[in-house]
Amino acid sequence: MKHRMKRERMANLCILVTDGTHDSPKLQNEGVPFIKGRHISSGIVDFEHCDFIKQEDHQEACRRVKPQSGDILFSNIGSVGDTAVIKSEREFSIKNVALFRADPNKIEPSYLYYLVMSPVFKANVMNVRSGSAQPFISLMSLRSFDVDYHEDLAVQRRIADILSAYDDLIENNMRRIQILEQMAQALYQEWFVHFRFPGHAQAKLVASPMGKIPQGWEVATLTDVCKSVNDGDWIETKDQGGDEYRLLQISNVGVNELIETGNFRYITQDTFARLRCQEVLPDDILISRMPTPIGRAWLVTQMPWRMITAVDVAIVKVAPDRVDPYFLTYQLNSPNQLAACEKNATGTTRPRISKNALCSLPLVIPPMSVQKRYGEFVSVGYAMVTTLRHRSDNLRHTRDLLLPKLISGELDVLKNNFEKGEINYA
Repeated sequence: MKHRMKRERMANLCILVTDGTHDSPKLQNEGVPFIKGRHISSGIVDFEHCDFIKQEDHQEACRRVKPQSGDILFSNIGSVGDTAVIKSEREFSIKNVALFRADPNKIEPSYLYYLVMSPVFKANVMNVRSGSAQPFISLMSLRSFDVDYHEDLAVQRRIADILSAYDDLIENNMRRIQILEQMAQALYQEWFVHFRFPGHAQAKLVASPMGKIPQGWEVATLTDVCKSVNDGDWIETKDQGGDEYRLLQISNVGVNELIETGNFRYITQDTFARLRCQEVLPDDILISRMPTPIGRAWLVTQMPWRMITAVDVAIVKVAPDRVDPYFLTYQLNSPNQLAACEKNATGTTRPRISKNALCSLPLVIPPMSVQKRYGEFVSVGYAMVTTLRHRSDNLRHTRDLLLPKLISGELDVLKNNFEKGEINYA
């Protein structure tokens, strides 16, 4: 027997449905986090890359709403539909973000979060959104949504527990990834910025165009140390069907990662041959010539598909006798190198760095022995990061399959042993 479902308006399920400040306080590099829609993704509020405002501006913004633990944030302007739940008491302000605060007598906050994440809720949002250049959905629309939900609070808690178990594993994987990345970056800084590499005590610093560097090191460019640096191909991005070649676009290239955005396109073998596209191969480095950030790089170590890249994603084919691919990838993703790419970019609405400018940026290149030793250290962590990302992708996929079935009541939480993977339909 299915659990009893009830239909209710969001305004009646929540004690508060509102949005953030409508003002535009001055942004700064430190202070109180100022969260916008672009800082919300995959259930997480990104405090690491957000903007900041003064304490006085934060207090003024909190006169409208002060986010608290258990609140659900929902991007209702721009990237409409991105959702996150607040899991701490950290103070911050919001703008271009709606906020739902559950009525605990009617609905569990964690259950409400998954209800808002559900495909049915997202479909309703897309049906009523307005605007073209800047899509948005009004508070009136959010408050008036009718949603079907489980009336029994115990059932709500059980559903939230099942789904949050997947999110907890994903979050744990992401913490491990962050630690591994921090270790690799810290080692890069120690060896190649502060020059405290193995044997540095015997190394003499000498003058160079990049300042003082250890004797035996050189200043070179991508052109000097790579076999080739080529742009991706001008290809119609419409999906051609089939699965011969995946077309990687700017949004798929992250800092040290391939980003599964769901907007992959494919081209056929015939198109590949006709246009003489360049295929991506293991140990190639892909560099995005557009934001954000400009110049971010991903080292290809695994090939789940045959791949090519769209224009503005440069394919770097390293010369293995001149540069270690792991060393070069971390140098490209270092703060100084990303800042240099941004400085040399042109354009206002869509800034990009030209291929020639990218290839002309100076790099400090140590001897191969030092590069390879660094590569040996970080390659183990790099492989582990890739594995953890795949595990997280699989967990998200499983959660996303279960979520609509649990929310709709198609799966009975009392008849199923989800811990053992025993699933029966209600």
